[in-house]
Amino acid sequence: MTDSNDNPGTEAPVPACTPGSMPGEIVTTTVDNFINWFREGSIWYLLFATACCGIELMQTGGPRTDLDRFGAVPRTSPRQSDLMIVAGTITYKMADRVRLLYAQMAEPRYVIAMGSCANCGGLFQRGYSVVPGVDSIIPVDIYLPGCPPRPEALNEAILRLQDLMHGERWMKKIKGNA
Repeated sequence: MTDSNDNPGTEAPVPACTPGSMPGEIVTTTVDNFINWFREGSIWYLLFATACCGIELMQTGGPRTDLDRFGAVPRTSPRQSDLMIVAGTITYKMADRVRLLYAQMAEPRYVIAMGSCANCGGLFQRGYSVVPGVDSIIPVDIYLPGCPPRPEALNEAILRLQDLMHGERWMKKIKGNA
């Protein structure tokens, strides 16, 4: 950096604005980013787990991988949830219940298909009673492969979901409905 006294035609560099350096700390953003910032930090997920993927889902909520640090909190009521993590095998008998739970969830709602059984039927795909992927019942946003997937993989899926939420445009939806 040069001093303004060294070169008479130049000005001194402007100091960078850092948080706390301005009185009142003004932050400019868009409405979309403002809404999505709050939504990313408060993901409430519905627990729907069967078999071995359910064990890994429980481990993800434990102290080692701790989904709470991403703002993801488990809920037992679909009316309070905005994310459904389908972990494990879904049978045709359970398919109606999965659809009902999805319909009762708050808008906007998201689905993570966790494990090979939820994605394509897994080891049991040749069984007459197994649904060949939960995406044939409800729309899936993120597919998480593995049998069963590690808790770190579910953490990564939550981060990808936050990226998906961050890219949503609310003002366009509001203007389109008005």
